[in-house]
Amino acid sequence: MIDIDLKSRKSIYEQVVLGIKEQILSGLIPAQSKLPSVRELSKELTVNPNTIQKAFRQLEEQGYIYSVAGVGSFAHAPKDIRPDARLLREATSRLSEDLHELRLLVPDDAELADLVARLLADVRASGRSTPRNQGDIHD
Repeated sequence: MIDIDLKSRKSIYEQVVLGIKEQILSGLIPAQSKLPSVRELSKELTVNPNTIQKAFRQLEEQGYIYSVAGVGSFAHAPKDIRPDARLLREATSRLSEDLHELRLLVPDDAELADLVARLLADVRASGRSTPRNQGDIHD
């Protein structure tokens, strides 16, 4: 299941997109496996089907999933996913700003490098960039 936070600044469809991306990249949704249908997922998450459809459309545009007419949507293998250039630029810009702020808080280069390495290790270990408090969408 994807954790939908109604108080989040992110829209519900963005939370669905992020949740599915994280599950694909972490292996919770294996490569080539079928995702729940729009109807099934909307019912499970108690979200409007149009919201799920919008999320699936964005995931397909970004190369995380692909659709087979009359069959459903399937996950691409993480190695086959290519980053969206615009999203990569935006994320890089945000990270650069955050690193600059960290640099002002932790002026020692070795200490800063250690902190960044620990943060990256935490993200890799959890398979997610956000806290997890619910299961996956795949049984």
